[in-house]
Amino acid sequence: MQFTISPPKDQQELAQRALAIAGKTIGEVALQMGNSVPENLKIKKGWQGQFIEDCLGADSGNASQPDFNHLGIELKTLPIDFNGRVQESTYVCVLNLTGQIMLRWQDSPVFKKLSHVLWVPVAKAPDLNVIDYRIATPFFWQPTQTEMYTLQQDWEEAVELVNTGQIDRLNARLGEVLQVRPKAANSRVLTQAINRDGEVFETLPRGFYLRSSFTQSILERNLKLN
Repeated sequence: MQFTISPPKDQQELAQRALAIAGKTIGEVALQMGNSVPENLKIKKGWQGQFIEDCLGADSGNASQPDFNHLGIELKTLPIDFNGRVQESTYVCVLNLTGQIMLRWQDSPVFKKLSHVLWVPVAKAPDLNVIDYRIATPFFWQPTQTEMYTLQQDWEEAVELVNTGQIDRLNARLGEVLQVRPKAANSRVLTQAINRDGEVFETLPRGFYLRSSFTQSILERNLKLN
């Protein structure tokens, strides 16, 4: 029987829940929750993040707002190896390709999601089954003034390209800490965008991602890794 966890009433309760699963394997937590665990996350993309959200009582679903919206806190799982090295970039949210001319940085989903984050590192290895992935020590993070400025600059650069129809210039090389990459299950999934002539065309969906070098620095600073 699968259990449903109600949203935490405050940050302290969320912290207590997060610390309660620290050190446990995905399999151990899934057994407590009454969940089944997929054998391959390549087929079940997003399962791990959704599972941790369910364990902690996230209440925002797929909306473009923080996972614990009543607390203003986003939840991000962070795949690492057993030496504490971040394994991949971190998805933030979808990039609207039809234009965001009136959108301010402070009103953007990126700003709202990254203003306050609960990071849950999950240690894994290529030879491990998903049930043996181990949850490391969760921690809260809020961007420093410098980090927030850099995030804003990267976001504004990407949005400017969208607003001027330069979708073709969006690539993973842009952005110091926040990059834009395709976000789709396969190449057949398309979304609408607007080109330089103001014409609507179809292209691959894009999403904002935090570079692994950036999340690595966050992890090391907060967990005091060498």
